[in-house]
Amino acid sequence: MYSLELSLRYSPFPLSIQKKEFDDVKRIYDEIKSSMYENLESLNLIELSCDKVKDKLIAVRAKEIISVQIYEKSSVAGGAKRPGFSLNMD
Repeated sequence: MYSLELSLRYSPFPLSIQKKEFDDVKRIYDEIKSSMYENLESLNLIELSCDKVKDKLIAVRAKEIISVQIYEKSSVAGGAKRPGFSLNMD
């Protein structure tokens, strides 16, 4: 299962959805990234659905998204890779 997480302007809590296939989540990621590049005055609305929670729908204005990330949930070591970026200091 892959998670796509959005950070929104003026919101301390991220929004996230889960997709079973990487290709599905990557397509959505690319669509969001493309919308973020467009004119900031645009009122593009992005609607997302979740594979894990069937009735979960999210609609957000593209200009309010400040970051988007993909991470893979796994059944090993507690259930999920930690989202975000980290430095390994070996």
